[in-house]
Amino acid sequence: MNSDRNPTPTNTLYRHGDVLIRRIATLPVGAQKREGTTLAHGEVTGHSHRIQQSQAVQLWANGNDLFLEIKQPSATLIHEEHRAIELPQGLYRVWKQREYRPDAYIEVED
Repeated sequence: MNSDRNPTPTNTLYRHGDVLIRRIATLPVGAQKREGTTLAHGEVTGHSHRIQQSQAVQLWANGNDLFLEIKQPSATLIHEEHRAIELPQGLYRVWKQREYRPDAYIEVED
């Protein structure tokens, strides 16, 4: 059977508005614990992409990179303008969508 048709846990992607989340196998060496449950703040609206169950997750940072550890069987990612999604237990890398402009890359803001 072709393995490209059966995604492995480490290539599963989730999109939640301007946030992209990808499963990863391990945290990078040197990742530091970070407080809270907010993955991205909406600068325009003041809304945020965040995990509803604070006890279910641990955020990690490595430089400017953000990582999410879901420690319970699942956790709910919420935002006022998007439908909630359930993320299964595991490790994830989190990115904010960026927009290319000839002079710079700009983060997209909800």
